[in-house]
Amino acid sequence: MSFKRVDPKQSLPEMEKEILKFWQENKIFEKTLENRKDAQEYTFYDGPPFATGTPHYGHIVASAMKDVVPRYWTMRGFHVDRKWGWDCHGLPIENIVEKELGSKSKSEIEALGVEKFNELCRSKVLKYVDEWKVVINRMGRWADMDNAYKTMDLSYMESVWWVFKELWDKGLIYEGYRSMHVCPRCETTLSQMEVSEGYIDVKDLSVIAKFKLIDEPNVSVLAWTTTPWTLIGNVALAVNPDIDYVYVETCLPVRQAALVEKEGEFKDEIFVVAKDRVNDLFKDKKIEIVREISGSQLVGKKYKPLFDYYANPETQNFANGWKIVGGDFVGAEDGTGVVHIAPAFGEDDLALGQKDNLPFVQHVGMDGVIKKEAGEFAGLHVKPAGDHTTTDVEIIKYLAKKGLLFAKEKYEHSYPHCWRCDTPLINYATSSWFVKVSEIKPAALNLAKEINWSPENIKEGRFGKWLEGARDWSISRQRFWASVIPIWRCECGEMKVFGSVMELEAASGQKVDDLHKHIVDKIVLPCDKCGSEMHRVPDVLDTWFDSGSMPFAQQHYPFENNEKFDENFPADFIAEGVDQTRAWFYYQHIIATAIKQSPAFKNVIVNGTVLAEDGKKMSKRYKNYPDPMLMFDKYGADAIRFYLMSSPVVAAQNLNFSEKDVAELTRGMMRMLWNSYSFFALYADIDKWEHDDLFQHSTAKNLLDRWILSELNTLVVSVHDGMEAYELHRAARAFPKFVDDLSNWYIRRSRKRFWKPARNASPARNASHIDADGHSDAGGSESDSDKNEAYATLHHVLVTLSKMLAPFAPFVSEEIYKNLTGKESVHLADLPTGDRHHVDEFLNDEMRRIREIVTEGLQLRAQAKMKVRQPLAKVFIKGIFEDELMEIIKEELNVKEVVVDAAQEAKVVLDT
Repeated sequence: MSFKRVDPKQSLPEMEKEILKFWQENKIFEKTLENRKDAQEYTFYDGPPFATGTPHYGHIVASAMKDVVPRYWTMRGFHVDRKWGWDCHGLPIENIVEKELGSKSKSEIEALGVEKFNELCRSKVLKYVDEWKVVINRMGRWADMDNAYKTMDLSYMESVWWVFKELWDKGLIYEGYRSMHVCPRCETTLSQMEVSEGYIDVKDLSVIAKFKLIDEPNVSVLAWTTTPWTLIGNVALAVNPDIDYVYVETCLPVRQAALVEKEGEFKDEIFVVAKDRVNDLFKDKKIEIVREISGSQLVGKKYKPLFDYYANPETQNFANGWKIVGGDFVGAEDGTGVVHIAPAFGEDDLALGQKDNLPFVQHVGMDGVIKKEAGEFAGLHVKPAGDHTTTDVEIIKYLAKKGLLFAKEKYEHSYPHCWRCDTPLINYATSSWFVKVSEIKPAALNLAKEINWSPENIKEGRFGKWLEGARDWSISRQRFWASVIPIWRCECGEMKVFGSVMELEAASGQKVDDLHKHIVDKIVLPCDKCGSEMHRVPDVLDTWFDSGSMPFAQQHYPFENNEKFDENFPADFIAEGVDQTRAWFYYQHIIATAIKQSPAFKNVIVNGTVLAEDGKKMSKRYKNYPDPMLMFDKYGADAIRFYLMSSPVVAAQNLNFSEKDVAELTRGMMRMLWNSYSFFALYADIDKWEHDDLFQHSTAKNLLDRWILSELNTLVVSVHDGMEAYELHRAARAFPKFVDDLSNWYIRRSRKRFWKPARNASPARNASHIDADGHSDAGGSESDSDKNEAYATLHHVLVTLSKMLAPFAPFVSEEIYKNLTGKESVHLADLPTGDRHHVDEFLNDEMRRIREIVTEGLQLRAQAKMKVRQPLAKVFIKGIFEDELMEIIKEELNVKEVVVDAAQEAKVVLDT
C-alpha cells in the first residue's frame, strides 16, 4: 500500500476537525459498539450533569476520564455502553426559574401555581443541551447523547418509586421530627451532604445573657450563645450535673432606671458560671467567689424568661419551662458552662426538650421570619442574606436596654449557607422522612472494602470517614420540581406506598403518564380503613435520591432490562469530582447496600478541581481562564485531554490550569509525534515501501531497533499497569518519554538507514544531510535489508503507539493508524497486550547511560564554545560499553576515540 504524505507543519486542530467529520460520516462510535456486541460487558455509570449552563473545565476533566477509560476497555475487547444522562430536578432548576420570575419566596411560587412553576422548570431543564453536545463532540468524547436518560422522564421516576418502595418494605423509611438545617429562602430542609458543601467564613455576634433566678434575688445565671435570635425561643438552661459551678460576686455598671437613681451608679451582682470559666469571664475585674456547688444542685431552679412572649399557659408544658436542667453534653471548655436551650432550634436542645418534657417554642417560621407573637421583633428575618446579623443586633439592643446583657463580641467562624442560593441556614425542628442509614451502616462499611479507589487514600479517608459518620438520611424536601414521595395518607393514620405506575393506576382508576407533584397531588384515594380520603404527603424527594437511584432508573429497572442489569451490576467503573465522595458516590452506595447488598461500583476515579492559573477559583465574572472551545481550536483537543489526564487533577488534587503548559506540550510531545509520523510517511511513500502484519520482534538485528522495540514494550506494559490500576496520570506519563526517545534518538540516529543504497539513489537522495547539531546523514544505508528493518520497525512502533495512545489522544492516533495501516479506525482495533519478555532491561539501561554521557559531553562542548562539527581527538568516560554503543558516543560527540578511564572522577572528560 502507499502512504499519504503529511505536512510536518500541519495544524493539529484542523486535522482533528477532519477526523471528527470522518467519525460522524462513517459512524465509527456506533461501529465500536456493534463490533463488540457479543463481547463481555464492561459497565460504566455516567453521572448526570445539569444542562443549565455550558461545560467548564471541571466537566472537561470528568468527561475526558469518562472517555479514556471506556475507549481503553473497548480496545481490550469489551463491550462498553456509554449512555449519557441529564440531571433535571431540584433547586438548581427551580432557582433559575425563580430568578426569571423575580420570585423571592416559596409563597410567591404557590401563588403562581405549582403546575405553572413546574412546567416552567421543565422548559428550562435542557436549555444548554445543544451547547453541551458541541463541546463534548469537539473534545472527542464518545457518548450516546441522543438516547440520554433524564431524571424527569416517567420511566426514570417510576424506578425511583420502586427504589423507595423497596426501602419501605425493608423497614428503612420512617418519618421523624428532628432539628435540621433549613434554607429560609428556599424553605426546605437540606441533607448532611448539602450542608457540608456550603460553609462560608463569616463574622458573627455572640452574647452572654443574664438569666435572673426567681428564688435568689440579684443572682443571674450566665449563658453564652452564638445565635442571639434563638433567645426568644429559650425555655431552659442546661448545666452539667458533674461540673463544679460557682457564684461570683462583682461590681458592674448598671443602667437600669428601676434599680439606680442615676446613670453611672454601681450595684453588686452575683453570677453563676462553671468554676473553670471564671478566669476567662472575669479577667481584669474585681470578684469574690461567694459559693461553690455542683451542677446537680442547680438543676430545678427556675428563672425569669428573657422574653415573656410565650411564657403563658397557652404554651404547652408552660409550667415545666424556664428552669435549669441537666445535660451531659454541656462542657466547660468555652462559654460559661451553661447552655441556653431552645428545643426548636438545635439537635441537643430538641432531644433534651423531649426528654424533660419542656415547652416547645418555635417563634420563627421555616421562611426565617419571626412570628407575630414575638411582639416588637415580629416580621424580622433571623438570617437575611447580605446582612445576617441584623436581627441579632436588635436582640442585643433589647438585652442591653433591659440590663440582661453581660457581654457581646464579634467573632469569625465557618457557617453553613445554602449550596444553591447562598442564604445562611438555620437549625430548625421539623418533620421529615428519613432513610435509616444507621441500620445498614455496618453492611455499607463492609461492602465499601470491595471498592477500588484512585487515588487509594480516598477509600479510608474522605469516603471512608464520611461513611463512618453517616447519619440517617433526610430525603424529604418542601419544594416542587422533583420526584415525589409516593405515600398517600389518611387523617386516620392509614398509609399506602406505591412502587410503580401500575399500582397507582390500579388504586386510583386513573391513567397516569406523569409522576410530578402537580399531577399526582390531584389523585385522591379512598381509605380502606375508615372510608375517608387519602392525599399524597406534600413533600418531594431529595434530588440525591434521584441520582443515587441512577443504576436502576437509567435502565427502567425492574420494569425492563432485568437480565441485563442483574448480569452487569455493580458497575465496573465510575468517575467524578472529589465532592461526590459525600454525594453521588455515597448515595449510590447506600441505596445499593440496602437493595442489593452490594456496592454500586467496583472502581472509581476521583478528580480534583481545575483552578485558574493564579490558584483562584475559575470565574466567568472575572474571566480568569481561557474558554475551553478556544483552547480546542488553538491547541487541539488531544493536547488539552492529555494535559489534564497526565496531571495531578486525575488523582484528586487541584490543578492550576496553565495555557503555557498546554502550549509546551503541543510544541513538545504532540509535535514530535507528528513529525515522527510525517518522517515515516514521506520516506515510505518515496520508496514505495510495503508493510505486512507479520512483524516479529525477534528478527530485529540492529541495536537501535532492538532498543526502541524494548522501550515500546516497556511503554505498553506501563500503560496497561496504570490503566488497570485506574491511575490515568501514571499511564499517561509513560508517553512523553517514549515519544522523545523515538523522535530525538531512534529516528535521528536511524535517518541514514532510510536512504536507498547509493547505487539506486537519485542525486538528491544521495546528498549529504547535516542537521543543526552537525550530525551527518551521509553514507546511506548499509543494505536494503537494514533499510527494510528500519521501515518495519518504525512502522510497527508508530502503529503500536497509535493504539496505546488512542484512548488519551484519539484524533492524532486515528490519523496515524488509518494512514499507516489502511484500516478503518484505530478505535476498532485491539490493544497490544505487551510482552515483558520483549523488554531488554539491560539494553534500556545501557542506552540511558549512553544518552546521559552524550548529554553531558555536549554540555561540555557548549561550555568550551566548541561546535559539534569540530572533531575532537578523545573523550574519556568511566563506563565500559559494547562497541556499537561506543560508536554512538563517537558519532554524537564527534570524537575520534572513546577512552575508558575508570579512575577519573567525572563521568565525561573531553580532550579539548
